Amino acid sequence: MFSEEKNFADWKLSGFSNQKAILFTTLESTHSLMKQLAFEQKIKAGSLIVADTQTKGRGRHERSWASPSGKNLYFNILISLDGIELKNAPQITQIAALTFAEIFKDLQETSIKENRADLTLGKITVKWPNDILCGKHKFCGILAELVNAKFVNLGVGINVNSTAADYKFLGREVTTLKDICGKVINREKLLQMIIANLERALGQFKAFGITPWVNTWRQMDQFIGTRASVIINNHCTDQNQKTLEGATKKTGTIIDMQNDGSLLFKTDSGEILNVYSGDLEI
Repeated sequence: MFSEEKNFADWKLSGFSNQKAILFTTLESTHSLMKQLAFEQKIKAGSLIVADTQTKGRGRHERSWASPSGKNLYFNILISLDGIELKNAPQITQIAALTFAEIFKDLQETSIKENRADLTLGKITVKWPNDILCGKHKFCGILAELVNAKFVNLGVGINVNSTAADYKFLGREVTTLKDICGKVINREKLLQMIIANLERALGQFKAFGITPWVNTWRQMDQFIGTRASVIINNHCTDQNQKTLEGATKKTGTIIDMQNDGSLLFKTDSGEILNVYSGDLEI
């Protein structure tokens, strides 16, 4: 995983079941292109789109996602809902987050054993529903959209080998896998592992549901019992995320993640909420 990386154009990748991978040196957004191709039925389930840099990368609620060239991973994979009930489609992002976090956690633990890791950054965890953090800093984001009620367009951005200088304009600290592990990571090998592990995890999800991953989340989580705020019906873009216009924000304590993937949350007023969709602020 820490070997020297080949030129991006020479990467050997495939999607699920050996479906094709389409590589772009520069692209506006892997997510937008996959959505368009899937909607027009011009691409098969399992296909993978990867960009070395994005000019209009985005995260949830249309928030921008910084995409410096030649350093990180930006990709989308088209997931068929065959064998998955439509109501359970949102759980795919949670399965993905926990699957990725296990990979990152193994990399961090290897780095700790080799005395390369920066222990001040904290441990890797998944903040409900699908943000991957090291300590309290997010370094992997996941965005999912339904297409034609038959597919999930899963978009992923991972800060792999970028540096703090790449994110100066954000005005906040950003963590990367290179910072966490103390060494440059081979992005091609990392993406190969991510796709293989995610395909296997989704097969298990179809067979057993989300329950096994809830147990994994509980073992990995660092926030159960801590104070937080949950933002419900959040449509906060780059422009209005500070005002939270159109959202309901409640402060309280994280109780647990339930077996269906929802968050159990107790507000300061004593109200118990089952939150199926929203953002969590720690």
